Amino acid sequence: MQPKLLQDLIWNISARTAQAKINFQKMKTILTNKHISIETRKRALQCYIEPVLIYGCEAWTISKQIQNKLEATEMWFLRRMLRIPWTSKKINERVLNEANKIRSLVRTKETSSHLSGPRDEKRKTRTFGNNRKV
Repeated sequence: MQPKLLQDLIWNISARTAQAKINFQKMKTILTNKHISIETRKRALQCYIEPVLIYGCEAWTISKQIQNKLEATEMWFLRRMLRIPWTSKKINERVLNEANKIRSLVRTKETSSHLSGPRDEKRKTRTFGNNRKV
């Protein structure tokens, strides 16, 4: 059984994902239009959909399970934007190449900890979007 806080966090992220997908469906005519460049559609996704998904992310503790859920949601958006059906069985790296995109929703950076002392250990920090820290 998972701790109560983790269950609440997973529920919150699932609710955020559902809201972001609803917003994506509302903007589907723009986001899936092949006459609009992929760069413009990615910008619209970043401006109108991703903020709904990551609202409140400052309070999230990101585990591998939650990171996988967020990355799966990001890939769901890209596959819909490129009109790639799930039956085509394209791997995620190929979809990212088609979109000229790197995974940007959750990124892991290694930084030196100022509290590490003489050992100068590295610390992994996950960030959302441009520079939102978790």
